[in-house]
Amino acid sequence: MERSFKEEVEKLKLADGEVFHGEAILAVTKALLQSGVSYVGGYQGAPVSHVMDVLNDARGILDELGVHVETNANEAGAAAMLGASINYPMRGAVAFKSTVGTNVASDALSNLASAGVKGGALIVLGEDYGEGSSIIQERSHAFAMKSQIWLLDPRPNLPKIVEMVEQAFELSEVSSTPVMLELRIRACHVQGSFTTKRNLRPALSKRTLIENPDFDYDRICLPPATYLQEKQKIDVRWPAAVAFIKEHKLNESFPGEMQDLGIVCQGGLYNAVIRALQTLGLADAFGASKVPIYCMNVTYPLIPEEITDFSRSKKSLLIVEEGQPAYIEEAIGALLRRAEINEVKLRGKDVLPMAGEYTGEVVLTGIARFLNKEDSLTPIKTLKQKASDLLGGLPARPPGFCVGCPERPVFSAMKILERDTGKFHLSADIGCHLFSTLPPFNIGNTVLGYGLGLASNSAVHPMFDKRTVTMMGDGGFWHNGLTTGIANTVFNKNDGILVIMKNGTATATRPT
Repeated sequence: MERSFKEEVEKLKLADGEVFHGEAILAVTKALLQSGVSYVGGYQGAPVSHVMDVLNDARGILDELGVHVETNANEAGAAAMLGASINYPMRGAVAFKSTVGTNVASDALSNLASAGVKGGALIVLGEDYGEGSSIIQERSHAFAMKSQIWLLDPRPNLPKIVEMVEQAFELSEVSSTPVMLELRIRACHVQGSFTTKRNLRPALSKRTLIENPDFDYDRICLPPATYLQEKQKIDVRWPAAVAFIKEHKLNESFPGEMQDLGIVCQGGLYNAVIRALQTLGLADAFGASKVPIYCMNVTYPLIPEEITDFSRSKKSLLIVEEGQPAYIEEAIGALLRRAEINEVKLRGKDVLPMAGEYTGEVVLTGIARFLNKEDSLTPIKTLKQKASDLLGGLPARPPGFCVGCPERPVFSAMKILERDTGKFHLSADIGCHLFSTLPPFNIGNTVLGYGLGLASNSAVHPMFDKRTVTMMGDGGFWHNGLTTGIANTVFNKNDGILVIMKNGTATATRPT
């Protein structure tokens, strides 16, 4: 069920010098309009589902500016939209969930990155990683590195997020490269304020149409053009991006009196870092830290000179990098060795977990270890233990169907049917029906991806002595189940059973 932003979208009309108050998702949309975006699209998926809700509720405002809005059938369709920016100086943005959505969009994004862009191209990613995630635990960083797409990870602060959206378009155009902006769930819904600018009417839009098509064979992703594109990436685009990031100071350095120590963190983890330092008595309520901090609002590419300059006077440096592999920590280690800064002791995954979400408690524990202040954690541990003793432990809250969910009786019927037929193999799909794998139903054997339930059944079905079952939601069906599953099954004349849960919304995971 989508959230209505019909009242809040009026804030998108704010002009020069006015003050916006609200949450980050709405602020991102305002930043897109201030940047003169020509078209926007996307696919629903937590934690950026509300981007599409805002855009749809703001269609009147966008139409007045001539901005094209499109709700895409899947992430691949959204990423392919950005192809408009390859030939024409149009700024475009799309939003979807990562990493599952990025995987779906990978073909379009790889070609987009290879061809390069004339108009700024921005992908707003909901980085759904960690304890509250609904998906496999992977990071967007690997994809950015693989295809050479610049990755922004802004500090969770509304003025900084808005600035990074605006700068992302500039960076994209200067380096002819698409840009990703990742937002964790806390960043998506952080509240704050910023001083607004007027919305810009795009030069090319539904109100100022393109008169002549542009053709440039060098932007077609086929040999021999692809060889030139790869050379352009390294020789031209990368240096241009590094120069822009340095010149516009997209990364931030915060001074501190403890000059022999330093913390390097991803921008999205800055709030957790500063809160940990406050708890340890090393930062005040306004965020002034005694430990110097280098905050990377751009996590790819790294800026070697900034990192070496920050590290040169340090004896010990902590890298706060969420997830694995430790791309940033290892890259910084190589940079320091190359610059012959050998006296700095590099810390990171030795005091912080290799994998998992860097919650406030995790970051606090890691920084306390780095600073040899683990004794400072004793009062917190004591308080937690006292609370646990008083409560007698917290009751387990496994996920499950909502009360009154119409999917529950479907699986109840299947359990009754099992009495006569015996157990059957069920290939599952993404959606609430996956709760059927939990007690008391325990129905569902595999899940391979959104809309891939029927395709994942194709090699299992011929091996069974009775018909197998596939469960799919209508969102997965329209996402890509029709092509990867139905078409494949019809062509190969399989006769398995497909059950489609129709709930009237063709979207991925999203908040209710």
